[in-house]
Amino acid sequence: MTTGLPVAPRTAVLVIDDHPLFRKGVADLIAMAPELRLVGEAGDGETGVRIASATRPDLILLDLNMKGLSGIETLERLREADLDARIVMLTVSDSEEDVVAALRGGADGYLLKDMEPEEILENLRAAGHGRLVISHRLTELIARALRHDSSPVRPDDAGLTPRERQVLGLLAEGFSNKLIARELELSLGTVKVHVKHLLKKLKLRTRVEAAVWAVRHPPPGDG
Repeated sequence: MTTGLPVAPRTAVLVIDDHPLFRKGVADLIAMAPELRLVGEAGDGETGVRIASATRPDLILLDLNMKGLSGIETLERLREADLDARIVMLTVSDSEEDVVAALRGGADGYLLKDMEPEEILENLRAAGHGRLVISHRLTELIARALRHDSSPVRPDDAGLTPRERQVLGLLAEGFSNKLIARELELSLGTVKVHVKHLLKKLKLRTRVEAAVWAVRHPPPGDG
C-alpha cells in the first residue's frame, strides 16, 4: 500500500580521489546511508570533471593531492563548468595554505580523511542537505588565517543591514544559499546579492570565511 507522500530525493554523490582503496571505503559508507547514492567515481581530476558534467551530481567529494590535475585545479574546472553541486574537499592535508586555497577556490566544505567513518558519514548527510561542513579542528586554523586580513573586529563595525545580518546568521549555521532563500522566503538571486554585499563589507572572499567569522564574532546579545 502506498502512502501518497512524496519520497525525498536521494543525494547523488560523485567521488574524485586517486586512491582506489579510499574510494571503495567511501562507496561503502555511502551505501550505508539510504539518503545518499553513489553516481560515479574518478581516479583523476580530468575524468572527474567529465563524469560530473555527465551525471550532474548534488555533492562532489574531491581529494586535494592528486596526480595530474590537482584538487585545486579540479575545483576550478568544476566551478567553471557551472555545476549546481556542492563540492567538499576530503583530504589528508590540514595545512593552512591548502585549506584557505580550497575555500577561496569555491569549496563548500573541507573534511579530513582521518575522521572516524561515522563522523564522515554524518558530514556527508549534512552536506547533502545543503549544510557547510568543516572538520572541527580546522575552524581555529581558518580563524587564524582570517586574522591576517583586515576584516572588521566587531559586527557593528561592518555596517551590515538587518537583512544582511540575517543572512550572515544563517551562513554561520551552515546554510547554503538555497536553504537561506527558503528560510527567508527570498529568491536565490537576492540571497546571492546579500552574500556578495556582506562579504565586501566584511572584507572577506568566501561565504565559508564569513560563516567562520560570524561564529567567532556573534552580535551583542547572542551569547
